[in-house]
Amino acid sequence: MSRGRGRWIALVVAIVLVAAGGTASAVWVSRSKSASPGSQALPGSMASAGDSITRAFDLDGRHFLQDSPEESWASGTDPTVNSHYDRILAANPAIAGRVYNEARSGAKMGDLDGQLKIAASQQVDYVTILMGANDLCTPSVADMTPTAAFEAQFDRALAAFFAADRGAHVFVSSIPDLFRLWDALRTNPLAQITWNLVHICPVLLSVGATAVDRQQVVTQEQADNVALASVCRRYDRCRFDDNAVFGVSFAAADVSSVDYFHPSLSGQRNLAAVTWAAGYWPATPPVKR
Repeated sequence: MSRGRGRWIALVVAIVLVAAGGTASAVWVSRSKSASPGSQALPGSMASAGDSITRAFDLDGRHFLQDSPEESWASGTDPTVNSHYDRILAANPAIAGRVYNEARSGAKMGDLDGQLKIAASQQVDYVTILMGANDLCTPSVADMTPTAAFEAQFDRALAAFFAADRGAHVFVSSIPDLFRLWDALRTNPLAQITWNLVHICPVLLSVGATAVDRQQVVTQEQADNVALASVCRRYDRCRFDDNAVFGVSFAAADVSSVDYFHPSLSGQRNLAAVTWAAGYWPATPPVKR
């Protein structure tokens, strides 16, 4: 998501944080089945594309309004997270240092093509994609990216990437369930104050959002995830997560105590585990190349 809207917003959130005190203690649990093990060799290089979730933005008070890519579920280097990169590195040391995070906070699906062009220029073997929340989190229902445009943008980006980097494999995550986030935290007064003061995903999270608005977000998100799956199936070297991330049941400890929206450190760790289980090497990785 976007970085914030000025110093006054940062001050308001800081005041909310001081009032917040402690943290909650729940975990994410996936209710989607894992994909079958893939036969692809472990990659010797990788890149991650997406938005602020993959940049590990706003994890907690120590990372206040900051990207922390070392904590990313995909390409992070902090062993606490056990990212895709770290899991590959444990079995294939050849990937050491050959990891790139091309995600950008605030990015929408229309930005994916540019991110993948950079990844293709790096000639990486493996790319992760988690994109789409910003296409839904708009000021109003009318501002959401139409699913047809969303699908066309995704297809165009993948087509160009595979044409430029013919040996690479791509893993595509579904969009996290935004309505579930609202439902998990809607009775938390600090979350409500923060969502409204900082204008976080107003179409869904603001006090002005109606039940009809929220249902339209649910319907559009489901359609967007169908579009991700449909486009990915058109390419032999693309694997969709079968809605594993969308199916995650999460609670407060896995959400940032700064903005009550982005994943916390434990949220990044659980996102890494869920996506890995749905990816190319869910069990013991295959023999390295």
